[in-house]
Amino acid sequence: MQNGVLMQFFHYRYPSGGRLWKQIKAKAAELADRGITAIWFPPPYKGNSGGFDVGYGVYDLFDLGEFNQKNTIPTKYGTRAELEDAISAVKNAGMQVYVDTVFNHKVGGDNTETVRACEVDRNNRNRTYGCRDIRIWSHFTFPGRRDADGNLKYSTMEWRWWHFDSADWDDLRQENKIYRLKDKTFEMAVSKEYGNYDYLLGIDSDTRHPEVDGELRWWGRWIVDTLDIDGFRIDAVKHIRSEYFKDWLNHLRTHFSDRDLFAVGEYWSGDIDNLHGYLTRTEGTLSLFDVPLHYRFYTASHSGSSYDMRTILDRTLMQEQPSLAVTFVDNHDTQPGEMLESWVEPWFKPLAYAIILLRNEGFPCIFYGDYFGDTYERHDGSTATMYAHSFLIDKFLFARHNYGFGDLHDYFDHPNTIGWTRLGNSEHPGSMAVVLSNGGDGYKWMNMFRPQAEYFDITEHFSETDTVTTNAEGWGKFPCLGGKVSVWLQK
Repeated sequence: MQNGVLMQFFHYRYPSGGRLWKQIKAKAAELADRGITAIWFPPPYKGNSGGFDVGYGVYDLFDLGEFNQKNTIPTKYGTRAELEDAISAVKNAGMQVYVDTVFNHKVGGDNTETVRACEVDRNNRNRTYGCRDIRIWSHFTFPGRRDADGNLKYSTMEWRWWHFDSADWDDLRQENKIYRLKDKTFEMAVSKEYGNYDYLLGIDSDTRHPEVDGELRWWGRWIVDTLDIDGFRIDAVKHIRSEYFKDWLNHLRTHFSDRDLFAVGEYWSGDIDNLHGYLTRTEGTLSLFDVPLHYRFYTASHSGSSYDMRTILDRTLMQEQPSLAVTFVDNHDTQPGEMLESWVEPWFKPLAYAIILLRNEGFPCIFYGDYFGDTYERHDGSTATMYAHSFLIDKFLFARHNYGFGDLHDYFDHPNTIGWTRLGNSEHPGSMAVVLSNGGDGYKWMNMFRPQAEYFDITEHFSETDTVTTNAEGWGKFPCLGGKVSVWLQK
């Protein structure tokens, strides 16, 4: 979709109580009107901690808030009926639906099983110690998903120890260590962090087991049919052999040949070469989040005027593989207090959102916390605040959908003040000039190829009377305030 915009409609500390699906339903039409074209839903299935689980501690992929499991019928976000209502509202508003998909692990088995396993060095997963019998929570019977005759609904598979390759808890000794099940091996086509980063958490799924592979393929077909979704956000792809999701997605796209299923993977690495390698191995079957770009925003926001803005796009997917880049400023993992905390400072957020929303590279994703804002309690009991930037983001969305067309020309020729232009096309003839500064007040001379054309700043950092008019050759002097961004639109 040309000039599409994704919104991640949740954050890690979103309150429990079944409110999110209702909020999505209530906001769908408004967000579509403002220029959002797709909504990223959090994991919609039952997690280990029931009504409190964000969804990444996945227990039952087939329980969408329908069965009494883990002491609740609804998930953290609501019931299955409320989920379906939210999706209908999103689709009726003309937006697409992407569902968060967690295949790497499962958590919260119903029964323990005794298995032979070898302890693994946490810092070097290629090093193992002695093997012994351990007891793991690997038998998933899903008792709440059974009918009166004891038959499982939607899928007949019970998960057993042989469907996994590693675990992190020995219930026999009450020890938290990493254990690789005997006669199982870690995959090689995964991240090389810690020697081998196949294992992440919980009990690790063995995607090479034919029953596991068959179940996950079946779930993919079932979830698309059941919820009428348009794609997936795929969690933790660097911990799963790289060819797996290529095969999984090709299977689904063959089955749903009349659909254009989208997929974006979370490969968390700031090293662009790791992302290039994964995209090569998966043959372009899915996009990746542009983590290197996020870290450039993070560093720039904490460096002030000492950061050279001419380099802000260097070695990013946005610059090097834009067609497979999903760009973002922050997300649920980087928000304050979370595992990958790398929060972009509030003063820089408008500059970062201008970069991802007002250029032609990548598929931009807006984070719930940056749009709506929220206040919550961190793990240590302190208070964290995410500030709402919807006022400027909405203006950027307007500019994107009305002026974000035609050729792009960069003016990255000053360490603090940079700019670019969009020159429009035959269907959208209006032109746009974007200028931002991480230092003092600045300006850029930029060629709009429109003599005597008048421009106004939609951000309102300059008043309606403070317009810019290009000269006889089409050049204009476009200013911006220190630490701000201005978006100049042709009148």
